[in-house]
Amino acid sequence: MIRSPMSRRVMPRPSSDLRSTLARTSALRALGAAGGAVALAITLAACSDSSMPGMDMGSTSSSTSSSAPMSSAAVTPDPAAVASASSAVSAEHNDADIMFAQQMIVHHQGAVEMAMLAGDRAQDPAVRDLASRIQAAQTPEIASMTGWLQAWGAPETMEEGSMGGHDMGSMGMSEQDMAALEGASGAEFDKLFLEQMTVHHQGAVDMAKTELADGSNPQAIELAGTIVTSQTAEIAEMDQMLQTLQG
Repeated sequence: MIRSPMSRRVMPRPSSDLRSTLARTSALRALGAAGGAVALAITLAACSDSSMPGMDMGSTSSSTSSSAPMSSAAVTPDPAAVASASSAVSAEHNDADIMFAQQMIVHHQGAVEMAMLAGDRAQDPAVRDLASRIQAAQTPEIASMTGWLQAWGAPETMEEGSMGGHDMGSMGMSEQDMAALEGASGAEFDKLFLEQMTVHHQGAVDMAKTELADGSNPQAIELAGTIVTSQTAEIAEMDQMLQTLQG
């Protein structure tokens, strides 16, 4: 505690009063230090989703007016889960398996980023519940596919021009789509989220069906089957929700 010149001219108190004051001052200093640590932790947590000079921290702003999509750092897979998937996956694979994993990672990241927006933008509890289920299902799948690619010695990102017939609309959210979703809230967000996620799911189902037809890795084929089943069901669910909103 820094005392001003005025405070030094105050008449001294009796010794017992002074001891009491010093005790209170020490306690307040300790409380202030603890509060500062908490404030620092909160500040660092808030900064983890923002850009800092000299550091690549993903999105530079959480503003709903941002025209750029959310950073995929928000869905960076857990290293332990990636390592576990890498050690457990079958070595048998072909080019279709690699393309499936590479494309579906990007696709899942887009879906998870969309789902993360619903927490404070969606109005309908059913939309928030769906978004939570999508995030819970697809985040570990991202880790699994990342581990597979590492085990196969394949790059985790696709080479330019290797989209395999899928346009960017089916691969993930465009900047314009994400900006529109980020800028919406309430009933407007619910409708836009359901419409965009329906198209997004349809793209995932198409890619999964290609893997079922052309892939050779048993884990990748199993995941593709799961995606076809679960996301086809969610498409039907979203169609019903849209009808309710529009009714």
